[in-house]
Amino acid sequence: MLVDARLYLVTSALEPSRLQALLDGGVDLVQLRMKGAGDADVLREAAWMREACAAAGVPFLLNDRPDLAVAARADGVHVGQDDASAASARAAVGRDAIVGLSTHAPEQLALAPPEADYVAVGPVWETPTKPGRAAAGLEYVAHAAACAGARPWFAIGGIDAANVRAVVEAGARRIVVVRALVDAADPAQAAATLKAALTEAPVGFA
Repeated sequence: MLVDARLYLVTSALEPSRLQALLDGGVDLVQLRMKGAGDADVLREAAWMREACAAAGVPFLLNDRPDLAVAARADGVHVGQDDASAASARAAVGRDAIVGLSTHAPEQLALAPPEADYVAVGPVWETPTKPGRAAAGLEYVAHAAACAGARPWFAIGGIDAANVRAVVEAGARRIVVVRALVDAADPAQAAATLKAALTEAPVGFA
């Protein structure tokens, strides 16, 4: 399922109807990211989101916390450069779960360990989701397209319907989206539009 995933939603707490609309619109992967929230709040939100994703056949991941991913029976966990290592995350969630890793520069991509099933590449543009994080630019997307190899990778950071084709032209075939999906007036249409930009790309997976 991971290798086929193209549109990856990262979200905080969300209304069930909005998540369902995004799943209906074509979201292939969902990550719950609730920075600063208490464990009980994260687990409460994760419980219904995991069920909704499972019903849609979509993997559900938690951000940063392998221990909570296990407790929530999530399909995996995503860690950043300053979080638990991919190796320790793998040890916590098990061999069959998904482990993702953020990267922000070519040297981090080159050092991504085999325990990471996929990597995120960015932020392509500066975004309030990651305050203070400088943009890596389309140049990093092009580098990943040339150097990431067979491991799935997702471009992330400020991607929306207005600029997604530039990301695709740089070589991405998978993207992570936050605000352009979560804040969309029509979430199903927003997801469908972004998914179409990826599935209509003229070359195969990067």
